[in-house]
Amino acid sequence: MTCGRKGHISEQMARQPFTILSPSPGAGTTMKIATYNVNSLRKRIDILHPWLRRHKPDVMCLQETKVQDHDFPLEAFADLPYVINYCGQKSYNGVAILSRVEPEEVAFGFQDGEDQEDSARLARVVIQGIPIINTYIPQGFALDSPKYAYKLEWFCRLKRYFSRNISADKPAIWCGDMNVAPEPVDVHHPEKHVKHVCFHEDARRAYQNTVSWGFVDVFRHHYPRRQQFTFWDYRRPDALEANRGWRIDHMMVTPSLLTHSQTITVDVNARKAEQPSDHTILWADFSV
Repeated sequence: MTCGRKGHISEQMARQPFTILSPSPGAGTTMKIATYNVNSLRKRIDILHPWLRRHKPDVMCLQETKVQDHDFPLEAFADLPYVINYCGQKSYNGVAILSRVEPEEVAFGFQDGEDQEDSARLARVVIQGIPIINTYIPQGFALDSPKYAYKLEWFCRLKRYFSRNISADKPAIWCGDMNVAPEPVDVHHPEKHVKHVCFHEDARRAYQNTVSWGFVDVFRHHYPRRQQFTFWDYRRPDALEANRGWRIDHMMVTPSLLTHSQTITVDVNARKAEQPSDHTILWADFSV
């Protein structure tokens, strides 16, 4: 699998102003970072492109792009001031990170010598010294499936990945589609979903164990008990209207960055658009 191919911003767009988080306290700069499971990038261009133009995030992390690298629709974003790093597969998986500056580092996959197919599920960039990790964690399929065991092990590998590549004592961001609703408030009718692969106690325990490496949930930091979903299954036509959803898209930061967190927002409008993904966009502002 070929990964890490890049779309460069034009010279004209590169001259446009932007703000980016600085690792140095007192720099007076900000960063807006967003995450979005597009569930097929080429089908969501008419949602994603206007959102990027309107909200101007410094970094946008995408999951489930479902496009091979040679088919990545770079031309659709050529008028926007983003460098695009991506790694994809046909029909499933795929991650991409759009950033308003060239990352200092770009990497895909665990790079641990094990299954390299996960290159299309994990991306890491470093921007002005800040590592940003974008994950599309396996869904799991069914509790008795090997895919569920694989999901649980994926969390263990991810925790080891954190230890190898970032420091809990320094600013870092981890975001994406985690395919876990951590608490009962994060899923509609939790009593009906105790055997679901995204709410089963083993999945929640594996997720929390990975979080315990050194991350804090930014949404729960700002809204300790608010019920706010990020996913509504479109196989159930009334899911959005009835608010039968899940909070499975998350943004996590290390404690040193949490003190700079200003706001975090779930933009439900992306889910209300025509031909939407079943997920919507989560974004946060940080300042120093």
